[in-house]
Amino acid sequence: MKSSSIGLVDQERGMEQKRKEATEIVRILQDKGFTAYFAGGCVRDSIRGQTPLDYDIATSAHPDQVEQVFEKTRAVGSHFGVILVFKGAYAFEVATFRNEGSYSDGRHPDSVEFSSPQEDAMRRDFTINGLFENPITGEIIDYVEGKKDITQKVIRAIGEPHKRFSEDHLRLLRAVRFSARLDYQIDERTLDALQKSVANNDLKKISAERIRDEFSLMMLDKNRLAAFDLLVETGLIESIIPEILDLKGCEQPPQFHPEGDVFIHTRMMVEEYGKSAPPSDINPLHVILSILLHDIAKPATFSYDELEDRIRFNGHDKAGAEMANVILRRLKYPNNTIEAVSSIVENHMAFKDVQHMRVAKLKRFMGRETYPDEMELHRIDCLCSWGGLDNYEFLMAKQEEFANEPIIPQPLINGHDLMNRGVKAGPRIGAILRDVQDLQLEGSIKERNAALQWVDDHLAKGEIITD
Repeated sequence: MKSSSIGLVDQERGMEQKRKEATEIVRILQDKGFTAYFAGGCVRDSIRGQTPLDYDIATSAHPDQVEQVFEKTRAVGSHFGVILVFKGAYAFEVATFRNEGSYSDGRHPDSVEFSSPQEDAMRRDFTINGLFENPITGEIIDYVEGKKDITQKVIRAIGEPHKRFSEDHLRLLRAVRFSARLDYQIDERTLDALQKSVANNDLKKISAERIRDEFSLMMLDKNRLAAFDLLVETGLIESIIPEILDLKGCEQPPQFHPEGDVFIHTRMMVEEYGKSAPPSDINPLHVILSILLHDIAKPATFSYDELEDRIRFNGHDKAGAEMANVILRRLKYPNNTIEAVSSIVENHMAFKDVQHMRVAKLKRFMGRETYPDEMELHRIDCLCSWGGLDNYEFLMAKQEEFANEPIIPQPLINGHDLMNRGVKAGPRIGAILRDVQDLQLEGSIKERNAALQWVDDHLAKGEIITD
């Protein structure tokens, strides 16, 4: 059996064990006289024939009673009735059936009171997430016609849609995410309420971190194109990356971009990403964010060269990196993501020159941390424009050629070696070390003694100044 197959079997066994442990929690609570069910997404996924990744449990037991029943617990939201119960190798959220008061901040209830399963179902967001399952008997408890909506592939708000969205504005994004991921249509009344909330700028009342997390989940999903289209169609994109809308109507030189304007090109790249298995060494989030932002500065750098009769976007790579930095900081992405994506955007035009680079420069180019992500962006960029992959194929061949040794090997000498020879500390040290490493990367110098001899020779000729 192949290692990947073994890993898949182990994963399936792990999920089976997880369900067993969750079921045991339900059984223990029921044996103590409480009502207890699986709740929400795990029930939805089971009905759809998919293995749930997590199991949430809803019960009539109050938080203090849950803590008394189980040996290992942690209060993670006891004021909302949520206790974390540890069973075997897993942790499960066990929540008391509850009603929720008003949402003055558009995100969290001001108060909760413990209630019945039916009342608990009625407070949830969408019918497909309002189901319960008794894992002991296999019974599905459905107060909201969630099973019917799963069968009909519909995203429908529970109760009054406008009320559901006004309670928690993040549900606007969740509706889009579920619709795209599950390939379900948003119910007409639900969609109408969603668009009215969008027009009211309700999403802008939510923290950037929560918007970022929902957006990332959408863009990392295989159905990211459907999510992208829905975000644009509903106007939600204006509260996330409104700059994307500026790409519409921004024409490009047809000889390089026969597909159309910058928006069409970007959308095509979103669709293309993931059609084939991506390389294992890429960062998927960095790649999709770079796809969205690599041409974000084209509208701002648009010009028409009358002498050559063509459209130009001079400096859109550098300007795009600056815009990417601003956009990702606005969405509160972590610094490593901001720095990586900004670098990828800034370097994406350098691929046109790779076949003319000296070996040392090429190796430095290929040795950068973001290079695998840039390669994937370049491949998709070419496929969704003029289609030529000659630079990509050249670099793939170079990767094989350079595969037998580290592309950027350890330096043969260091600053101390130079200072011991009378070179003063400062920028000159770095310049000399870079010259030596260039020769090392070119293969002209392969050993430490040869590197030191090169320095000594240049010192003797006066080509390296010591003071």
